[in-house]
Amino acid sequence: VQLQASGGGLVQAGGSLRLSCVAPRNTFRYDGLGWYRQAPGKEREWVASISDIGNTRYADSVKGRFTVSRDNAKNTMYLQMNSLKPEDTAVYFCHRIRGNVWGQGTQVTVSS
Repeated sequence: VQLQASGGGLVQAGGSLRLSCVAPRNTFRYDGLGWYRQAPGKEREWVASISDIGNTRYADSVKGRFTVSRDNAKNTMYLQMNSLKPEDTAVYFCHRIRGNVWGQGTQVTVSS
């Protein structure tokens, strides 16, 4: 089982990026999914989650700036990140709750 995250890059503070996570097709529409991130020297932290029916939750640090969504027809989850801050710099991972499956991560770097 593979989760493929993409969309990271280098952006200036205040800018935007959209991350994508493509998951295997079979049961995607029934899966709860999430985004996590890990900054250098820090533990991995939860960022956002989306349920199988589209209910969303966010960490306080990103609430109002990030939006998680999903497109079941494309087996893809997204993380729209706006008003980025240098402290958002991290490797971002997508996660599937069922089976505790992790993607390979994509680097997001926000310059001040």
